[in-house]
Parts: sequence; C-alpha cells; structure tokens
Amino acid sequence: MADYAERRRTMVDTQVRPSDVTSFPVLDAMLTIPREAFVPDARRDLAYAGAPVDLTATRQLMEARSIAKILQALDLQPGDLVLEIAPGLGYTTALLASLTDAVVAVEEDATLAAEAEAALSSQEIDNAAVLHAPLTAGSAKNAPYDAIVIFGGVAQMPQALIDQLKEGGRIMAVFMQGALGEARLGRKIDGAISWRVEFNATAPVLPGFERVAGFVF
Repeated sequence: MADYAERRRTMVDTQVRPSDVTSFPVLDAMLTIPREAFVPDARRDLAYAGAPVDLTATRQLMEARSIAKILQALDLQPGDLVLEIAPGLGYTTALLASLTDAVVAVEEDATLAAEAEAALSSQEIDNAAVLHAPLTAGSAKNAPYDAIVIFGGVAQMPQALIDQLKEGGRIMAVFMQGALGEARLGRKIDGAISWRVEFNATAPVLPGFERVAGFVF
C-alpha cells in the first residue's frame, strides 16, 4: 500500500518549499489534506507527481507548486469567506476550508460537483459547500466575498464575479495568453480591480472564461 503521508511530505519538501512558499498555514494544510482523496481512483499514483493531474478530458488539478503559491499570495485569514470557481474534485476546496471560515465552491460539471461533495464529506470538511451552477455566474446570494480564487486558466474575468468581491477583497487566477500564463492577484479598490503579476503559470482556460472578440485586457 502506498505511503501517502510520506508522499505528501516529499511533495512539500521538493515542490512547495523550494518555490519560496513559507506560509506555515499553507504548508500545514498541504501536509494535512490528502491530495490522493481528490483525484480519480485510477490516477491516485500520480497525485503527488510534480505535474497537473487530469480529472476529466478537459479539466485538471493544478500542480502543488502553483496551488501553494496562489494560496500564499491570497494571504487568507481564518475569518474569510471565499468563493472558489471550478473546484474539480475538491482538493483546493479542502485546502481553502482549512485556512478560512467558509468556502462556497461553484462547479458546473454535475458529476464533478457530486464527487467533490462526497470527497469533502469523507474528509469531514463541513465548512465548504459545492454548488452546481455555471462557473461564470459565481454565487451572488452568498456575496460579498473576502476572496475569490480560480485554480485554473482564464482569458478574461467576468464582471459578475468582480461584482461579488467585497471592497478591498482579493481575487486570483491564471491569465492565459496562448500557451503562456501569469498568476495575477487583484484587489478591489473603488469598485475596480487593480492587478499585479505574482508568478508565471499555465492552466487550461476554463469554459466560459475564453476571450471574446473585441475584449481588451
């Protein structure tokens, strides 16, 4: 039987810490949350490899390095309410739940949403809810959020999500331009988002987040 606890330690020591991740809460979460419980059974042996893990034909779980750097950049606090877009099978949701007060995760793939709920329940994570809804719609009824995070690629950020962010709140995603991408952190100031680049990263662009004709970022 695989020693997944040892694999988690190796992941943190060889993939996460060398990437300048020093946040103790983030490191502790990644040492604690069993990544293998949130990937398809057939890919459990790949859960701790230093690469994305395919969840479906079009969806991936990001590599640990990028996830950890996004979490550190967001500087989440215990009292935060977080909106997560496209949680997949719930690994990043579990990490967010360990760092904050509550997580609302929106997943438009009905199968992924149901399996994410089951995986979170199996780990006794009770401060996160997975809603089956369009990714670009978010969840306005639970807004405003202290932070919004997309562990995936976007070409543009829908205004509907920006509207759900609290004034002074943080938002983060991987902005893709062709094959190249940047993880950008935004802050809402006077109703508008001020973005800055945190690090280079790549991720498939999620459905609904493609660039539309005439859009200029």
